Amino acid sequence: MTMLKDPSVKYRPFPQIDLPNRQWPSQVITKAPRWLSTDLRDGNQALIDPMGAEKKNRFFDLLVKVGLKEIEVGFPSAGATEFDFINGLVRNDRIPEDVLVQVLTQSREDLITRSFESLEGVHAAIVHLYNAVSPLWRTVVFGMEKHEIRGIAENGAKIMRDQAAKYPGTQWQFEYSPETFSTAELDFSIECCEAVMEILQPTPENPIILNLPATVEAATPNVYADQIEYFCRNLPNRASAVISLHTHNDRGTGVAAAELGLMAGADRVEGCLFGNGERTGNCCLVTVAMNMYTQGVNPQLDFSDIDEVIQTVEYCNQLKVAERHPYGGELVFTAFSGSHQDAIKKGFAAQEKRNDEIWAVPYLPIDPADLGRDYEAVIRVNSQSGKGGFAWVIEQDQGLKLPKRMQAHFSKHVQELADELGRELQAADIWNVFRKAYRIDDPQHFQLIDWEEAKAADGTRVFAGKIGVDGKEQSVSGRGNGLISSVTATLAESFGVTLDVRDYAEHSMGKSTDARAAAYVECVTPDGRVIWGVGIDEDVATASVRAVLSAANTVRG
Repeated sequence: MTMLKDPSVKYRPFPQIDLPNRQWPSQVITKAPRWLSTDLRDGNQALIDPMGAEKKNRFFDLLVKVGLKEIEVGFPSAGATEFDFINGLVRNDRIPEDVLVQVLTQSREDLITRSFESLEGVHAAIVHLYNAVSPLWRTVVFGMEKHEIRGIAENGAKIMRDQAAKYPGTQWQFEYSPETFSTAELDFSIECCEAVMEILQPTPENPIILNLPATVEAATPNVYADQIEYFCRNLPNRASAVISLHTHNDRGTGVAAAELGLMAGADRVEGCLFGNGERTGNCCLVTVAMNMYTQGVNPQLDFSDIDEVIQTVEYCNQLKVAERHPYGGELVFTAFSGSHQDAIKKGFAAQEKRNDEIWAVPYLPIDPADLGRDYEAVIRVNSQSGKGGFAWVIEQDQGLKLPKRMQAHFSKHVQELADELGRELQAADIWNVFRKAYRIDDPQHFQLIDWEEAKAADGTRVFAGKIGVDGKEQSVSGRGNGLISSVTATLAESFGVTLDVRDYAEHSMGKSTDARAAAYVECVTPDGRVIWGVGIDEDVATASVRAVLSAANTVRG
């Protein structure tokens, strides 16, 4: 079998929705929706090895910690493991007062009854009833007509109503899903929901939740948004219903569909952390929430320690969060490209100078620190990287802010190492080649032992000190207009090393009073070679002397 040259002979395009004057394209998400995590139900049933009690309890605690107020905890009638976990949450008083747990049930009397039994004693809960309504399911799966499908929904609603009455100590909320909504006739979905509402009699004060799932994502997100807006426009007693979205990711646009669905009038989003779920998964709650956050909207969910969230999710699901997964992936804040690195580095420099808190760094739509990430991994170096990349790494690792021309000078050393190793360069790799390139702490070359500076009667400066050369100490001196020129004079007179200093830079390597200083000198030799030197010391003047000696060490070879 191969892909068809004309797929239209096998597949039909999804029909558009007749929705004149649609309003959702001009809407903006300005507040957080109600969130429902279905990790413990929809997510769990999609795992190769479903979670046991220990993992389900650990996952439940995580969901509460990040701020989920509605959590679908399972399918009680699926088996003893599910029932016991749900019932255990209630019996062990593990459900916070401000958290609503939810259970799912098909529209069958024995399953609905079992679902209510699992929640006996809970202070408040949602019971979620569903039945599939689309043509494919009606004809292929059930072999039923529309009125029979509607009858399943009506019968389930009556059983829910009667079961709830047996537990008056619990504040019950009801949810109904016309399952396969996204591939069903809109008017028939509305008909089924209206029939359920007639039985359960919701009010604006005690509304029903109507969940409109993209059970199988079959169209572009704008079509789903049209479906949601059409439903909201035409549902009788809309004020007594909370419209909930449950998007799947078969076309890779589950997040987009949920966002456009909110713009179309929905009130609630169902999904899983990092998008786990059957087939290609559910809507990723982390992505939707953080997308809002980057637009200045508080999602009411806390992912300040995204790595802890990932560790728990990976442990419980036994599925890895992909390196490129939005916001959470290991590499989502990382740049290897030289041009990207340069832009990010400049963005951070500009950010430090800003007089407001607005975040504006190229290639980074969110500050990694808001998610508990540090900046060390923002720029990583390989053979594709430019001078901005290693300069960033060495600044983050060692506190050295290399002058621009020195970055260009050092880049060839880094590139040679990257080509030689054929892998990403770690901070230690870059620091080692830097020390080698600029002869830092090399015992075979000039080593500063001691020095002092004096002012001569004619106003010149006199450098006098002791320098170790090949392990032997030598007393030297020289005269110049300033400290650096007196050191270069000393080198020329005592060792025959001639350097013409063209540029000099220095900076503190920290903000405390005892921070070390770094100094850089750009020199030219008599034969025209450009030589750079770097010096580090607690004293900035001593750092300058060390920088000149560093350059001289390179000349000496």
